[in-house]
Amino acid sequence: MTEASSAKSSRRPHWRRDIVELAALFTAVAAADAVANTVVHGPRGPVLLCSAAVALLATAGFHIWWSRRHENAPPPTDTGATAPSSAGRAPGADGQETALWRMRTTVRDEPGSLAALCTALGAHRVDILSLQTHPLSDGTVDEFLLRAPGALTPAELTRAVAGAGGTHSWLERADAHDLVDAPTRMLGLATRTALDSAELPLSLRQLLGRCTIHSVPARSLRGQPLAEQVPTEGVLEEHLMKFRDPSGGSLTIERPQLPFTPTEFARVRALVDLDARLGQRVPPRRDVLTLPEGNEITIRRADTSDLAAAREMHDRCSSKTLGLRYHGPVGDADRYLGHLLSPRFGRTLAVETASGRLVALGHLLWDGDETEVALLVEDAWQQRGIGAELLRRLVAMAAEAGCESVYAVTQASNTGMVAAMRGLRLPLDYQIEEGTLVITARPTGRPAAREPQESIRLHDGSGRR
Repeated sequence: MTEASSAKSSRRPHWRRDIVELAALFTAVAAADAVANTVVHGPRGPVLLCSAAVALLATAGFHIWWSRRHENAPPPTDTGATAPSSAGRAPGADGQETALWRMRTTVRDEPGSLAALCTALGAHRVDILSLQTHPLSDGTVDEFLLRAPGALTPAELTRAVAGAGGTHSWLERADAHDLVDAPTRMLGLATRTALDSAELPLSLRQLLGRCTIHSVPARSLRGQPLAEQVPTEGVLEEHLMKFRDPSGGSLTIERPQLPFTPTEFARVRALVDLDARLGQRVPPRRDVLTLPEGNEITIRRADTSDLAAAREMHDRCSSKTLGLRYHGPVGDADRYLGHLLSPRFGRTLAVETASGRLVALGHLLWDGDETEVALLVEDAWQQRGIGAELLRRLVAMAAEAGCESVYAVTQASNTGMVAAMRGLRLPLDYQIEEGTLVITARPTGRPAAREPQESIRLHDGSGRR
């Protein structure tokens, strides 16, 4: 925006300079005519001729001085906008702090509406770093990435936008990640989704910002139908989108604070279609570790293809171990495995022995900023550090996914889980709820936020995760 404004100003005619030049030209012609008549008919012709030459030289010198003075002057509409930088707050050209903002507003679909809005932002020394337009039937939604002076308050910014004709405005702080252009961002999200089925909810969250995502399976754990029938093309409402989940259920996305646009709907549908076409997939990485006693184990990602092996491990586990893990009737444990092993609801790590026997499972279940972590280690393989290793890896995955906190639901008598959480060396919160111990760790090391945030919530329809 700054370069465009400067270029426009440089092309603006300087009418005062043109008048001066024209007057000087007429004066020079009249003086030349008078001098010529005097030289021809007067007795002092040579003296007048020399005087005229001096006058012409003085006029030419004045013209040169005037032109250079105005060519070096700054454009009259100089906004003084700061250049973009990669940080959320950075000093501007005048040494003052600036802040990044994401803003969305609706303007009339007519010529000049966007120009009026940009002029109002420029008057407050706001630099427009990027702009996306979302055409609607009754107007156009413009989405900006702005760099504004740090002293400019959100209220002042929104008032300026409203005064320029913007309606239904929405403003949110941005960071350096928002500086990536939309095509590059979509390619990155598509790559994440293509490599791992568990990445779809996280990619949607990154694309849409603060929102709530409900992933409902086709049937409950007891076989009751849950998901509604969603049309193949999906459903778009003002604050809600619905799609068919590739697993046969439904995917519902809600964002009460900001309406969805047709452009966002098309982008989400493209990611959901990509996920459906590729089918269930997990990264093939396998890590081999040696336990203190010398036994080798393999840690890898698990999915629903491990369902039979997980059920066999359940049969080898004691009722006490299963009770500590599932916090309910042990007979229902097998029903949860299909849900827990699905990449749609999170990530699962499996531990295998050298002979290929499954002896432990670690689950990272998407529940917004407070992602749940859960462990199940077969009795014969407990107290060997397997649970601690799984927990460390799961928390690292949560941090990579941008989760602000990870919580574990257990009992105070489960000393192994308590010790493993303390071994993370992260800030921990302890809370007792009806005899159940909830331990929350924060991978970023930051304390808990005072205000609750919108989050992804993935439900299986049974009240359990």
